[in-house]
Amino acid sequence: MIGEPGLSVIIARIAAVIYLAAAAGALFSRSYYRRLIEDFYRNAAVVYLAGFMAVVLGSLVVVHHNLWVTDWRVLITILGWLALIKGVLLIVFPGFVQGYSRPFLGERGLMWFPPTAAFLGLLFGYFGFLH
Repeated sequence: MIGEPGLSVIIARIAAVIYLAAAAGALFSRSYYRRLIEDFYRNAAVVYLAGFMAVVLGSLVVVHHNLWVTDWRVLITILGWLALIKGVLLIVFPGFVQGYSRPFLGERGLMWFPPTAAFLGLLFGYFGFLH
């Protein structure tokens, strides 16, 4: 149909909402996110499910949006590949991912997460809703 947004715009809109919600959650519910981080690797089923979901979502993006172009749409492709790789690593090597993630899961990571997620949310929001 005329005027329908393309796949890049749809994914950018979804990513914007997710990143902005996560940024706001981490900013306004800091203690909850601290508990979330502490509990994540204690539950093997949650780690596996997170890996499985990342593989599914990453695969969908890689299969349907594998665009290596010189504009903003490459960010979606990179996001898809990172999700796919992270998901596979969580399923196959959960201990490795936990050890590698440890520096990002402490107070310093919790301090940097909200502004980083907000930046990505605003960036994808710009390309998804305004551009």
